[in-house]
Amino acid sequence: MFFASDNSGPAHPEVLTALMEANQGYAMAYGADAIMDGVRTRIREIFEAPEAAVYLVATGTAANSLALATLSQPWQTIFCSPVAHIHEDECNAPEFYSGGAKLTLVPGGDRMTPEALRGAIAGEETRGVHGPQRGPVSITQVTERGGVYSIAELQALCAVAKEYGLPVHLDGARFANALVALNASPAEMTWKAGVDAVSFGGTKNGCMGVEAVIFFDPKHAWEFELRRKRGAHLFSKHRYLSAQMAAYLKDDLWLRSARQANANCARLADGLRAAGAEFLHEPQANIVFAAFPRATHRRLMAAGAVYHLWGGTLDGQDESEKLACRLVCDWSIGTEQIDRFLALL
Repeated sequence: MFFASDNSGPAHPEVLTALMEANQGYAMAYGADAIMDGVRTRIREIFEAPEAAVYLVATGTAANSLALATLSQPWQTIFCSPVAHIHEDECNAPEFYSGGAKLTLVPGGDRMTPEALRGAIAGEETRGVHGPQRGPVSITQVTERGGVYSIAELQALCAVAKEYGLPVHLDGARFANALVALNASPAEMTWKAGVDAVSFGGTKNGCMGVEAVIFFDPKHAWEFELRRKRGAHLFSKHRYLSAQMAAYLKDDLWLRSARQANANCARLADGLRAAGAEFLHEPQANIVFAAFPRATHRRLMAAGAVYHLWGGTLDGQDESEKLACRLVCDWSIGTEQIDRFLALL
């Protein structure tokens, strides 16, 4: 009953098989391997972007930070949600890799609105040389609270950014989960909506550790290559990144895994709702934020359930006090684990 994170699940057997197959003989280093050639071609096909520049790194922090550094200057600011991963969970890595670009938090929750974004952008670049200049907009899809922007919402945010001539980055650590929730195409959720660069996640969805960075305008390619190398994220034995991504894309494993994770979450959410749990946010992909009594949390955790409380602790005398928690489903968690959790609940 492990619901702590989709980072915690196993790598998919098809990914491990691909790694074993790639571990035969010799291959050119630093991304010049034949497997990577196939990955570039396949990603360009999937995104309907034949000119896109495609790169691999091992972590989501590297993908986001290096992409944003490529899109920004040190004297600029990056606009994002107050709960964006780049703000709350990356130890100022975007600021570090960009050489000092700051983050400007767009007022609101996990989902930015065009009005709030326009206000935040208009509020910067107002003090001449003394203040930060306007830089990229970063959108998280799936959001950190489990929400999914519709295509229309993405288009509206990108339109505001374009009013000011600003590039847009999409943090897609859970890109596949959002895509299957929307039943959209990768192109519709990215460049057709106005997105310039994407962090295309694999690690949370069945890979061992690989993320793709995609620039739809290849003019960014050389700068990203330099930043990746200078930032110590160019793997010498790159074929092991390539092999993971190749397996992830083969036979739509990335979509199959995301559909299973979302279906697991829907099963969990239905059971929670039937048990009377309160939802902090409506589940739309593979994350649930729910609240139920402290006594119930204690019973679940004593039985072996693993998940994170959200803003509270098990300490306290009031057994009936409702505590919020975050529950995340990956592709691998079986229905028997979900059903056992619900039965205990």
